[in-house]
Amino acid sequence: MSYKAFLALCVAIFLPVASYFLVKYLADDVVVMPRRYYSDSIVSKITDGKQSTDTVWHTVKDFRLVNQLGDTVSLSDAPGRVIVADFFFTHCGSICPTLTRNMKKLQTTLKLHDNLKGIDTSFVQFISFTVDPDRDSSSVLKKYADKYSVNHDMWWMLTGDKKTIYDFAFEELKVDKYNDEVINPDFVHTSRFTLIDKQRVVRGYYNGLDSMEMLRLSEDVVKLMLEKDKTTKSTIFSDMRNIWPVFVIVIIAVIIFGVINRKPKF
Repeated sequence: MSYKAFLALCVAIFLPVASYFLVKYLADDVVVMPRRYYSDSIVSKITDGKQSTDTVWHTVKDFRLVNQLGDTVSLSDAPGRVIVADFFFTHCGSICPTLTRNMKKLQTTLKLHDNLKGIDTSFVQFISFTVDPDRDSSSVLKKYADKYSVNHDMWWMLTGDKKTIYDFAFEELKVDKYNDEVINPDFVHTSRFTLIDKQRVVRGYYNGLDSMEMLRLSEDVVKLMLEKDKTTKSTIFSDMRNIWPVFVIVIIAVIIFGVINRKPKF
């Protein structure tokens, strides 16, 4: 077998394997990921004699509130999930019904079928905070949720201590930042949806009344679902071990090809 033929065969066989690792490990560099918004500090470190900086991004604090089923829940009850949050109240006659309908569309759009449950709720959690907890008890929220066919596992409507809700809105989600909309600190009436990643970092704000913004939100949810965790070790070597049969087949194919195409000696 000639050198060129051998080289062409290697390229043809190894290209799919190389493409696999390129797609798997460089996807975040190709796809534009949602930005991070708030940093707590900048840490400098020296590695191999070279100085570099690393941003410590602000992670939202946890809470304990009551959902529409009367259960006390917190963000720690949704580990590894991407969060989409908004604020509403059940007797709102203006923007809230539209916000809820659009959140419902997200619930429908992003659901993944599962053989047992009929829906996979493992990667996203919708959270709607009532800004009028004095009137919106868990039973009132349950009735409102049922009206909009809310999936209770996938979507929490939360009530509880008013200060906890408002502090979370302004101090953690910072719904009044990066926003032309004027938000009254005494009554959080906003059309904004906030996106939070699996590490509890704010990754985006969206106008919940705008269909194009909602489309962008659904795309960003999927991006964050697939985003690699930069704090974990690379699995490239374990992945290579997992696909060792491919390399064995490649080696055997090269040997067979070489035998078949070997020129007889005269």
